[in-house]
Amino acid sequence: MNAAEAGEICFRVFGRTDVGQVREHNEDNFLVGNLSTGGRGLMEADREQRVGARGTTLGVCDGMGGAAAGEVASQLAVDIIYEKLSEGPPPKDHDDLARRLVHAVEEAGVRIFNEARADRTRRGMGTTATVAALMDTRLFVAQVGDSRAYVLRDGKLVQISRDQSLVNQLIEAGQLTEEEAETFEHNNIILQALGTAESVQVDLTYVDLREGDTLMLCSDGLSGMIRADEIREVLCAHDDPLGACKELTDRANGAGGHDNITVIVAKFDKGLPKLKSDDVLAYQKYALPDVGSDEFARTEPLSADDVETGPISDEAQRENRRLRVAHTLVGVSNPLAEALEVPSSGRPPGGPSLRPGGYSADDEPVQIPTTGLPPAAVGFMVLGAMIVVAVAGFLLLR
Repeated sequence: MNAAEAGEICFRVFGRTDVGQVREHNEDNFLVGNLSTGGRGLMEADREQRVGARGTTLGVCDGMGGAAAGEVASQLAVDIIYEKLSEGPPPKDHDDLARRLVHAVEEAGVRIFNEARADRTRRGMGTTATVAALMDTRLFVAQVGDSRAYVLRDGKLVQISRDQSLVNQLIEAGQLTEEEAETFEHNNIILQALGTAESVQVDLTYVDLREGDTLMLCSDGLSGMIRADEIREVLCAHDDPLGACKELTDRANGAGGHDNITVIVAKFDKGLPKLKSDDVLAYQKYALPDVGSDEFARTEPLSADDVETGPISDEAQRENRRLRVAHTLVGVSNPLAEALEVPSSGRPPGGPSLRPGGYSADDEPVQIPTTGLPPAAVGFMVLGAMIVVAVAGFLLLR
């Protein structure tokens, strides 16, 4: 259903960022931008918006790098993403908007990387990016790092982004439980960040919004301090986005406020279809047709097989994990290889972390090779090689 069929989409929005209880300065930034009117910010008139032909964008960026570098990286990210999404004519369809969103995030990564390379005092700076874009009923989310996007629908809170983090990778691999992850020693390591390498793998997902939905974007300073059930409780209790943002940041501070805290809450009141029993609310990847890197026009229509309309399959999850390991950006001394050997306590040997201390200015990113072969197959190959060597040694000694 397009916007004309559903009616004019209206929503209320607010965002809040807080330094927390431990950090000396705030390296988070957020974006609320009406791409149709050119309005950006949270003045009174910006808190109630109508989705126009160019759409709207919301984003949270959590910077890292020490000193003021993290703040610079996250500010560059929100500025560049808004700038790129504002260029050119209005998007002509879903593919066009989705491609612009991915391109904007990638461009932000390149420019932050170049900025860091040009200024040695900012080497290693980077930022997460969780950015949503909407021009009709379909919401797209571009993800790099471990900030998060949630949708609350009919009392149920669902995370529609996936953390690009070591702890999430270990959970998906069955090495950690959700409970163990809460006290995991390396839960601040992320596998990707804008600016720490020349390119990133943007995870693009989507959800078809329904009337009454609530969208929440946040940094891990919020999601890492209070449980999902508590977030759901607050969002259900507050109809006003401002009140919800205030209580969420207050609760995160009350739980310790170990990191900067940033949250955006958007309540979709009208112009969207009514909720139906067969509507899907889940993590859903969006597949774009291949086109030239500098073109936005699609070359062929999307088929039903190109877009996943439900939760990602087990095979796709394994492939997604493999790709993310291959793009790990945690420095030369790699904690991932150590942490994958998790003892029964769930706590791996020590190692450096990308956050909160920051990506080392003297380390170059590395790619961890993966064979894609099952462990059993690798074991048989090693055993076979040992047998061949033993036989060869026996023959030579005769």
